[in-house]
Amino acid sequence: MKQTEQTEPPSCRSGLVFIGKNSRGNWVAQEENGLFGGLFINRAEAIRYALFENGHRPEAVVTAPNGLEIDMGRTPHSSDLMLARANDENAAQRRAA
Repeated sequence: MKQTEQTEPPSCRSGLVFIGKNSRGNWVAQEENGLFGGLFINRAEAIRYALFENGHRPEAVVTAPNGLEIDMGRTPHSSDLMLARANDENAAQRRAA
């Protein structure tokens, strides 16, 4: 009997996943459209979750520069999105150089 491979979660077609610390010091991971998210005890666990949920796309995991409060009812503030995308682009340029 052939062993089946683990399939990707349904949320793997999602957009960016933001990670950051909330006001209580917990790590937060949240998809930009609010499709999924959670609280974590450290950054590594938040990243592991984000990668699993987004189909293992590290380029789509972005650190929110001003912290992040989990809110499953709406998307992050547009200013947070713009700053996070700019930081992500800068980091990608540094890695490519």
